[in-house]
Amino acid sequence: MAISVFDLFSIGIGPSSSHTVGPMRAARMFAGRLKQDGLMAHTMSIRSELFGSLGATGHGHGTPKAVLLGLEGESPRSVDVEKADDRVEEIKTSGRINLLGMHEIDFDFDADLVLHRRKALPYHA
Repeated sequence: MAISVFDLFSIGIGPSSSHTVGPMRAARMFAGRLKQDGLMAHTMSIRSELFGSLGATGHGHGTPKAVLLGLEGESPRSVDVEKADDRVEEIKTSGRINLLGMHEIDFDFDADLVLHRRKALPYHA
């Protein structure tokens, strides 16, 4: 069985792909599930809580940026890295996030994106 370098490394917004690729995909899947289940129009708020290493070192590794962009429908393969920081800053200053680019809701960066620096969930590293 051959393994490509592309099987080992994923494209991401960095600086740490291990802290951005998975969270971005998970946030996008969550927002996609809201749409799939017909809940998008009824969604008034979102709160994201990160635990373990994502909560402990997330700010330095870009995890909050990845989560916000994922909620807006971005994926690691196609996100415009040149515009990513500006979009996150716009979310912070406007207090609004646009779920999958189709449903805008209030979003308080400090209250709605919580990084638990010293708390891990059971059965997770």
